[in-house]
Amino acid sequence: MRIVRLPLFALALVAIAPVLRAEYFVLRSGQRLSVTGYQRIGDNYHLQINGGTVDVPAEQVVAIEPEEIFTPLPPVEVSKGPFGDLIEAAAKRYNVDADLISSVIAAESNFDPKAISRRNARGLMQLLPATAASLGVKNIFDPAENIDAGTRYLRDLLQLYQNDLALTLGAYNAGPTVCSITGRVPPFAETITYVRRVKRTYEQRKSSGAGSKAPSVRTAPLPASANKSTLATQ
Repeated sequence: MRIVRLPLFALALVAIAPVLRAEYFVLRSGQRLSVTGYQRIGDNYHLQINGGTVDVPAEQVVAIEPEEIFTPLPPVEVSKGPFGDLIEAAAKRYNVDADLISSVIAAESNFDPKAISRRNARGLMQLLPATAASLGVKNIFDPAENIDAGTRYLRDLLQLYQNDLALTLGAYNAGPTVCSITGRVPPFAETITYVRRVKRTYEQRKSSGAGSKAPSVRTAPLPASANKSTLATQ
């Protein structure tokens, strides 16, 4: 077995990286790498870490764990935040609150346009390739295309669930089929955490006074407990 050691500078970057929306790669050595995206290429994982990328042999990875706690960006006016012009344009085009779009992007990719999840969701709004293709996206990593398609998909879900924010976010995360069958947010730990995370960020933006005037949305109660899900994240 050939062991490839990580460069020391890469480990140092991970050690000083701020806690953001990420996942952990747990290695046989006991090292835990905080990554914002990754891709399996042959016998290696290509990891995106703060400050760059690093390749790790798949045989050295014992687990991939989602990070449940992260430091959200401070509330600012959408127009002054990352990709503000694109978010504002999509918000007007599809009549979706710009602060909601920003809150979804913060939870999905932490505003990293090159983010790739462990389920192969990609870009700012973490679209699965099949979903992106159905929405006419040519370059899934292009911020303008990704935000436009993600906002249109979010608009469609809001319409489907009659502006019920919890159901809309649950469907964005776990897929609309599950929510349509059960009529409620799926009782999966990942989905419940995701819905709470987006709602918390969205509510903070509105209460801070930095938010824009929001279209009317309502909120369904979340399940009290949950089991983990293997469904694909949008």
